[in-house]
Amino acid sequence: MMLSLSIAFLGLICIVKGADWFINGAASIAERLRVSPIVIGLTVVAFGTSLPELVVNLMASFQGTSGLAIGNVMGSNIANVLLILGGTALVTPLVLRRTTVWREIPLAILAAILVFMMGNDGLFVGRGDSILDRIDGMVLICFFFVYLYYTFGISRKDVKVAKYEEFSWSKSLGLLVLGIASLYAGGNWTVSGAEEIARVFGLSESLIGLTVVGIGTSLPEFATTFLAARRGHADLAIGNAIGSNIFNIFWVLGMSATIRPLPFTMENGLDAFFVVAASILLFLTMFIGKKHTLGRWEGVVFLGIYAAYLVFRLRF
Repeated sequence: MMLSLSIAFLGLICIVKGADWFINGAASIAERLRVSPIVIGLTVVAFGTSLPELVVNLMASFQGTSGLAIGNVMGSNIANVLLILGGTALVTPLVLRRTTVWREIPLAILAAILVFMMGNDGLFVGRGDSILDRIDGMVLICFFFVYLYYTFGISRKDVKVAKYEEFSWSKSLGLLVLGIASLYAGGNWTVSGAEEIARVFGLSESLIGLTVVGIGTSLPEFATTFLAARRGHADLAIGNAIGSNIFNIFWVLGMSATIRPLPFTMENGLDAFFVVAASILLFLTMFIGKKHTLGRWEGVVFLGIYAAYLVFRLRF
């Protein structure tokens, strides 16, 4: 049991560190090639922050552990809203721009509703089986490219872009290769360890994905969100968490379902519904108390709801 926990934990560390190496190496190469900072941000960095979820899901899909793949995305998305934003707001209030409230958050709600409806065929169309099939996956990927187009459009209007560090060619390539190797090894170890934990404790793959794996793969978002908020970039902080949720559903889950259809169990449907509920709660919170602000009291409520849901799922 301890060996399985150690393997899963080591795998998560490798994934998080591998994503960091990959982003730094790829961004440095793009800088040396004089690629626009906007393009780097939309491709290298945006994709890179979702690499932990993507790697775990691809490994799980190839190995046929669909419950882990779905649970990972659902757990990561719930953690991004309730745990990460709630915990960050507890330290420093988050003030949002109007565009974030009326565009990005509703888009995250749409993504959550879409995957909930697609995955619950039996509930909505009377089919005997509930499954996120390859067609559903392709539709989600199409939405992802629409989202990229939208993001590129608003980024061109925002001249405040980041400058990424530029390394030598050898160091850049070394970081890129090291990152890819670390992501591959970490993904294998995480999935293998999580499968063994589920078997030993008699827990479902979706529950392990929702808790251990989902929270673990959200570590890059947590670090980015917390540091951005502490440095006074509240909109960047909440934008990172919301953007990650959109990426996770449209890109990560879309890719996973395209590789191998993902059966939706009752547990998966419940988690998907809670992602919808958490996203709607975030939107409604913007009009309670101080407008367009996620304050400390809201942070306490978010953390309390997250803890209550975990307890409920452990008993479900």
